[in-house]
Formats: sequence, C-alpha cells, structure tokens
Amino acid sequence: MWFPPLEEARSDGLLAIGGDLGMERLLLAYKSGIFPWYNEDEPPLWWSPDPRFVLFPGELRVSKSMMQVIKRKEFEFKVNMAFEDVIGNCSKVKRNGIHGTWISNEIIEAYSELHRLGYAYSAEAWQADRLVGGLYGVLLGKVFFGESMFSLVSNASKFAFINWIETLQQQGVVMIDCQVHTGHLESLGARMIRRADFIEILGQHIAS
Repeated sequence: MWFPPLEEARSDGLLAIGGDLGMERLLLAYKSGIFPWYNEDEPPLWWSPDPRFVLFPGELRVSKSMMQVIKRKEFEFKVNMAFEDVIGNCSKVKRNGIHGTWISNEIIEAYSELHRLGYAYSAEAWQADRLVGGLYGVLLGKVFFGESMFSLVSNASKFAFINWIETLQQQGVVMIDCQVHTGHLESLGARMIRRADFIEILGQHIAS
C-alpha cells in the first residue's frame, strides 16, 4: 500500500490514478496529505495540490450577520446524528460547471464505513427537528479534513461549519483541510499555505 512522492503530482495537484477506497488506503492517503476526488464514471483520482487551502481555527471569521443568526438560535447544532443523511444531501448539491456528482455510491459507502470506524464525522444544522444543513469529513489526530457541505436553508451550512470549527478548537484541533479554494470558505478565514508546510503540520499532529 503506497502512493507516489508528492513532488510527482501534476501542476493541478493530480498525483495518482486507480486503486480502491479501502479503509487502509483512505487513511494512508489522508495521513500523507492526499485525498480522492473523481467523477462516478472515472477510476479513483488522488490529489495533493500545492498550495493547499486550509483554515486555522484561531483565524475563523464570523460576520456580524452570522453572529446575529447564531444569537437568534435559528438553528440547533448537532454532531453525528445523521451522517448518512448529510453525505446523501451533499451528493445532491449542484456545482457550478459540473454535471452529476463526485459523491458516488462508492464514496458514500466508503465514508460511511469510516464513520462507523470512528474517523468520519458529520456536523449538522437542525431546524424544527429537520436536518437543513451540514458537512462531513475525516478527523485524524488534531487535523480535520473537510469533504463537502450542503444547505437546504440559507446560512444553515455556514452555521454548522462555524459551530464545528469552534468545537474542534476546544478539542485542540490545529488545522482544517479545505483542500481547494472556494470564496465561501475564504470569507470564513481559510487561506492558502505551501504543501510543504501542510505536510509538516500533518507530521506533527497525526499519529503514524
């Protein structure tokens, strides 16, 4: 079980093609700074972009409007109450310029197994006992690897994200991997760092 050296990745971050989504391979990938991302009709594609888009919990930015949403208690925050519903909703999100979804049944099954093993988590926004937003990802050591989020109600996913980051910070988590740039996450404080720095943080905060 191995991956090529990260320095062999293409300029867009693509490092390897093929393999499977077995638990051993997925965990090795995350510990090595690599993540899967591919369409349903493709073989697994493994990525390690440089630079890497991350959020340090202490740099989280909460807008005044979101502070008001939180203060009004429009949503209730929960963790791991509906993991499969969260990933299922994430698979239905329409992405600009992308047809279909990269969250295939294979992805859902693999991350649901990671969840059963205690590695994958869902952070959720509930409203009147209804799941209305959330995100899921993988937690290893003191690093959380975010995968995807969804929102059925305005601000729901942002509410879940903010509460989750604050929860992780209380648990001593030092970095959230956001993988690739989005304006939404940049507005919340995420920024680019060198892949070498990203890997160094992984080495310090993820047990081998």
